[in-house]
Amino acid sequence: MDYHFRYETDSFGEIRIPADKLWGAQTQRSLEQFSIGDDLMPPEMVEAYSVIKKACARVNFQEGLLDENRRDLIVRVCDEILAGEHQDQFPLNVWMSGSGTPFNMNMNEVISNRSCQLTGNPLGSKVPVHPNDHANLSQSSNDTFPSAMHISAAKTLKEKLIPSLTSLRNSLQTKSEEWSDIIKVGRTHLQDATPLTLGQEFSGYTGLLDDNLKRLENSLEEIYHLTIGGTAVGTGMNTPPGFDGKVVGEIVGLTSLPFKMMDNKFKAQGSHDSLVMLSGTLKTLATSLYKIVNDIRILSGGPRCGLHELELPANEPGSSIMPGKINPTQCEALSMVALQVTANDLAVTLGGGGGHLEMNAYKPLIIRNIMHSLNILTDGCQNFRKYLVEGMKPDEKQINYFLERSLMLVTVLTPVIGYDEAARAVKHALDNDLTLKKAVLDLKCITEEEYDKLVDPAKMTRPGGLDLRKD
Repeated sequence: MDYHFRYETDSFGEIRIPADKLWGAQTQRSLEQFSIGDDLMPPEMVEAYSVIKKACARVNFQEGLLDENRRDLIVRVCDEILAGEHQDQFPLNVWMSGSGTPFNMNMNEVISNRSCQLTGNPLGSKVPVHPNDHANLSQSSNDTFPSAMHISAAKTLKEKLIPSLTSLRNSLQTKSEEWSDIIKVGRTHLQDATPLTLGQEFSGYTGLLDDNLKRLENSLEEIYHLTIGGTAVGTGMNTPPGFDGKVVGEIVGLTSLPFKMMDNKFKAQGSHDSLVMLSGTLKTLATSLYKIVNDIRILSGGPRCGLHELELPANEPGSSIMPGKINPTQCEALSMVALQVTANDLAVTLGGGGGHLEMNAYKPLIIRNIMHSLNILTDGCQNFRKYLVEGMKPDEKQINYFLERSLMLVTVLTPVIGYDEAARAVKHALDNDLTLKKAVLDLKCITEEEYDKLVDPAKMTRPGGLDLRKD
């Protein structure tokens, strides 16, 4: 007899399971038949499922469907899992049944076998808690798995990504305020343009993140709705009246988040548009971050042969061969995060649109990609703020050098000397390597006194700063 294994049975018969594991037959079958890659189900789903199972056990007891002893055992095991125990008992890969049924059964089997342990019964005996009859009572994979998806996404979004993004936004806002008086050359098409302040430039980045924070908060409104109580196809078969509302109430108490009953469970079990929308919102955030980091990469290029209007913190050596080289590595890391989130969204979009009739069979794919995006965005924003934004400084000498040499200051003269004459002055300056002032005076466009009065970069950074009326 091999004491390293035990045998359990399900509706398909007997299967061998490692003796020290709490999972059961259906989990073992999934492990053997879906050994694809090493992408484990997100740990947040384990936590969310524990909340659901605990809430359902309480309500099933209230309804007289579950006795007190079984309720207490299920609640105790869920509390152990929520406290971080038994995490190695959830080994399933993402690439399994698209309903997530093996994962639901993994949870049910762990609850059952841990209850066996606590009461001195053999593992696999299903006494006193049966994985289907008790741990899964009044439930189906088709309503619990989508509910766990929403709980996982909502908790991570509310408790991790939004705080991390808010901190980054505030750090950028601080820089914007500190640099409000630093006048610099603007650039469009990567070519010289009219002046603005460095603070104004960074206020644009703050504004992008403000908009993204609003979008994330708005997306939560749909994510807070749960399908629990719909069971197999959304009808609520095998649940007592009012079960859904009571379970949602328990979940609200356990998570301190404002979850609600789904008004139409058929739409939410056959489709996952709320999660598709969230993924699209994460992609929009990724797009904004990609823009911000690429701008900072351009502005910090150098130190001697690029723009180098920004000086980034020197966190680590940048080259194995070029001594003293410092690279914008935090920008590179966050830009890769942005691209990965964009790729994740495509998978979520295709999975979200791939449902058939009363169930979408891409659930593990969808939640894996959304949780991956949420987590790498959270960490990426945190690192970018901590290791780049907070230590970033302006190179005011370089900024002033470019400002003094800018030929696009001529734009303020066009209402006075006309567009054609202003363009002639710019060409004259370029052809002869002159300053704008020298070119304008050479061509006798205006007097030096008029030039000094009109060409004031500080006034060009705001509307209404110039009085161009002729006497």
